[in-house]
Amino acid sequence: MQTEARVSVMMEGGQRALSSGHGGVVSVEGGARNFAPKKQQSLQQSQIGTVSQLLSGGVAGAFSKTCTAPLARLTILFQVQGMHSDAALLKKASIWHEASRIVHEEGIRAFWKGNLVTIAHRLPYSSINFYAYEHFKKLLHMVPGLEHRRDRMSADLLVHFLGGGLAGITAASTTYPLDLVRTRLAAQTKVVYYKGIWHTLGTICRDEGFLGLYKGLGATILGVGPNIAISFSVYESLRSFWQSRRPHDSTILVSLTCGSLSGIASSTATFPLDLVRRRKQLEGAGGRARVYTTGLLGVFKHILRTEGFSGFYRGILPEYYKVVPGVGICFMTYETLKSLLADTNARL
Repeated sequence: MQTEARVSVMMEGGQRALSSGHGGVVSVEGGARNFAPKKQQSLQQSQIGTVSQLLSGGVAGAFSKTCTAPLARLTILFQVQGMHSDAALLKKASIWHEASRIVHEEGIRAFWKGNLVTIAHRLPYSSINFYAYEHFKKLLHMVPGLEHRRDRMSADLLVHFLGGGLAGITAASTTYPLDLVRTRLAAQTKVVYYKGIWHTLGTICRDEGFLGLYKGLGATILGVGPNIAISFSVYESLRSFWQSRRPHDSTILVSLTCGSLSGIASSTATFPLDLVRRRKQLEGAGGRARVYTTGLLGVFKHILRTEGFSGFYRGILPEYYKVVPGVGICFMTYETLKSLLADTNARL
């Protein structure tokens, strides 16, 4: 879910780069502010802007995840190495070796295992994330000392920092079962135990109880907040530094470059939590015995003892390879859809 968090930050921060030449629509600070010729059209245009934003965000996220699905599956397969004895066969496998194994044993289509549920997860996740962000931001602006003022940049940054983190946690918690299902489907190799979204949900409830749908939620919540915070902070810092030195560079180029670097930074910092989350999600999957019988701290100690510090970064390379195109594709798709929807709305 790291990329999902980064995408939300990129969309919120990157909206300032949108021009006002599309139907008179200007997006500022994560929300759409629409200027209509007549006052009575303001409410309608505002609602159209919100719907367009949510639709664009969901579609862009789903398209981006589909394009980078092969790398995402490789990341998951590397992350869960070391959980079971048969994983020792893949312990020293390279990305190319593992990709070749998937093609040979499962076929090309196997790279997109679990992608349907990824799309089903991505659409509501984006919508909830944007909606929650706007509401948390409004609530935080009401807190004494955090009122929105142009001369209070540090307070405004804190509002974005906290609002983004709370929105990410809200979206992750609400849509978590779909994220769990996606991990279970993507982690399957030769033996197919789960046969689809509904079958996986039903099987988990039958074998592990209803709470089984929330395995790994603690690590997810701990990771989402810092991930968004790091992404946003690095993105804003790099973007401000770049524009202060080269103010005439393309805003799209600046946003994409800074966003990709912020994604790499946040991935590096929070990847161990993401790895633990994946492993907790696969506890008891396919009728297998439990590997970790302790809480999060116990899981960290177990990985450190059995696999060493490098064990926390299994799959980091495909994650890096996924971040740059993933953020770029999502951001470009988002801007394109926003422009097209703005043009369409202006003609209606």
